[in-house]
Amino acid sequence: MKHIKVADLMTDEVVTVAPDTAFKDVAKLLAQHDISGVPVLDDEDRVVGVVSQTDLLAHPAALARSDLQHGAPEPPPAAGDIMSAPAVTVHAEDTAADAARLMTRRSIERLPVVDVEDRLVGIVTRRDLLRMFLRPDSEIRQRVQDILTVVVGVPAGDVEVHVVDGIVTMDGMVQHRSQLRVLHAVVERLDGVVAVASHVTARNDDAAFSDAGHARHAMPW
Repeated sequence: MKHIKVADLMTDEVVTVAPDTAFKDVAKLLAQHDISGVPVLDDEDRVVGVVSQTDLLAHPAALARSDLQHGAPEPPPAAGDIMSAPAVTVHAEDTAADAARLMTRRSIERLPVVDVEDRLVGIVTRRDLLRMFLRPDSEIRQRVQDILTVVVGVPAGDVEVHVVDGIVTMDGMVQHRSQLRVLHAVVERLDGVVAVASHVTARNDDAAFSDAGHARHAMPW
């Protein structure tokens, strides 16, 4: 089963800064490119941190407190002084769904994409990840039909599939009840599927037999 990878959605033209890039220059880059953050790279293009709008906005307040306490302004900060480190990153071969879960868990808007040596190869944003829910309905329908015949073993025509705005509706009948569980589990995990409404029934109830032999006959995928 093919899932959308980060490589399918990422942008490989990335705005980056060095650790010694001045605070004001970082702010200008964010405004100029209308982005929420930039990776910070060392001399070998390895990601050592990320400077976000949050990092920039938090620093002036800290600087103001320092001015009040010491009576003199501190030297202007650079990207390396205010970046969040270590950076939260993903790899190009990771699934888009895993990247989306990581963004949600860490409350971040973008993820640098790195190779095995942590060198930057691209960047993926929340906006990019939304594209996996824009997969054409016709493509989703074809994938569901492939699952029915290849994975579940349902003869063509036994189950009708309709997809509208990512919502999959299935009507028809399969031979065994155990096939229903497989069908539902796989279709729900398809990239681009928003919801599944299944009205498929089974001719035979083999659930008890299937549960007893599950450990011996688990389907490999």
